[in-house]
Amino acid sequence: MVLRLVGGHLGTLAARDLKARCAAGLQHDAEAWAQRKRALTPECSSRWAGSVTKASHDQWALARRGQLAHIKSLQAGIAMISHRLSLPVGAQGGKRASGGYRSRREWHAKSRRLRVLEDRLQAVRADWEAGRVRVARGGKRLLNTRHHLQQAGLREAGWRERWQAERRFLQADGESGKRYGNETLRVTPDGEVSLKLPAPLARLANAPHGRYVLAGRVSFAHRGEQWADRVAANRAVAYRIHEDTDRGRWYLTASWTIPPTPTLPLAAARVHGMLGVDTNADHLATWHLDPHGNPIGAPLRFGHDLSGTTAHRDAQVRHALTRLLHFAQRHHLAVAIEDLDFTAETTREKHGRRTRFRKLISGMPVARLRARLVSMAAELGIPIVAVDPAYTSRWGAQHWHKPLTTPSRKPTRHDTAAVAIGRRALGHPIGRRTAPPPHDRSDRAGHRTVLARPGSPGREGPRPRVPGPRTRSVPPNAERTRATRTPNTVQDVRSDQEWVQDSLPPTGEERLM
Repeated sequence: MVLRLVGGHLGTLAARDLKARCAAGLQHDAEAWAQRKRALTPECSSRWAGSVTKASHDQWALARRGQLAHIKSLQAGIAMISHRLSLPVGAQGGKRASGGYRSRREWHAKSRRLRVLEDRLQAVRADWEAGRVRVARGGKRLLNTRHHLQQAGLREAGWRERWQAERRFLQADGESGKRYGNETLRVTPDGEVSLKLPAPLARLANAPHGRYVLAGRVSFAHRGEQWADRVAANRAVAYRIHEDTDRGRWYLTASWTIPPTPTLPLAAARVHGMLGVDTNADHLATWHLDPHGNPIGAPLRFGHDLSGTTAHRDAQVRHALTRLLHFAQRHHLAVAIEDLDFTAETTREKHGRRTRFRKLISGMPVARLRARLVSMAAELGIPIVAVDPAYTSRWGAQHWHKPLTTPSRKPTRHDTAAVAIGRRALGHPIGRRTAPPPHDRSDRAGHRTVLARPGSPGREGPRPRVPGPRTRSVPPNAERTRATRTPNTVQDVRSDQEWVQDSLPPTGEERLM
């Protein structure tokens, strides 16, 4: 009851402050921020007011970033439709550019959609230039669910309970030097939780100095030791309390700022080899490479199921990354991953009829996986190397599928892509050989391969000149210009010793001697 009262009171103040912040728009400055905080302080406290104003400012900034992303998405859609409309109906497209629309009917429908997108872009640009944002405290999706309760399987009372829980405000920023790192929401090392009550609710206090101590204790299963170290040293820890109406439980979340990780030189990250990672919709394909770019062992696969709720998908991504990083830590490897960005690929304007492809790339948690991987690897001290994703799947399958195939192992296209990613991170070319020289693909422009130096034994190149002909059909001054192939039999393998053939074959009597 106390948490609902405090959260409801602070939620009302947060809604009022967010309205003031959105009304200020681009004219907001430090003085306006101080005025908002002074207006809220008499109804709660100075620390609560600071948390409320900071949360409002962060929410406005998040809405601005989403507005900018929407503008870029509309611009990309308009550019793609304009390009396809400029082509004749039925024109074939290429690998890098889409073709024309398939029918006149589709062309007409897309021309009308182009006008709709242009109108939307004009309206969003006007809001962006004026600094106007549209924010719904509690979430726009949950707000729209109110009009579709039957499809969502909810009743009005259940929706109202969830809506009120989302609009409550129970979060406080930490302060270094204060007792246990937070003066507003305090959690002791043994798990006791107490909060500073706002002034209108001070009558509910059950502890000195207007505080309320909860009867339940909390514990942190994830990073509990780090939290305990920070609390013991009175370092800043931020807390948030929220209610899960489906389970009927209250949860407390602790967070703190991690110091920036120092950048490791690329040469140091390549010392022990690399773990190439190919990101896919349902798994992470990896392969261990030594410092010379050679695959070691068998490929590994860390699967994850991205169906269900957001919390389930996030847990699946964390679990897959945890297993991957533990393997890299055991073998002292750096992790090589593609720098993927499907922002322009998920629009229906570019891949309108390819719904399965759009669903595939939309389901890949690229941004979330990258953020999780960087933060989790920083905790374990594992270097991360981001590489260009161009042609890794194609070239990996072209150059590495056949060499890595054995009777007991058939690598997939994703496994060979992991090899290509690892080699690119190590600074090696993806291909195992360079292209043959120009002219008529002979040895006149240089050696065919880069695998051996001129002095290496068994090098595939022209042999040294041996005096005298090897057969009677070759003149004495003839010289070979093409390299000979190495025989498959052990008996005929080349030797480093020089030999000279007799001009006449030996007779039978000489053999008997």
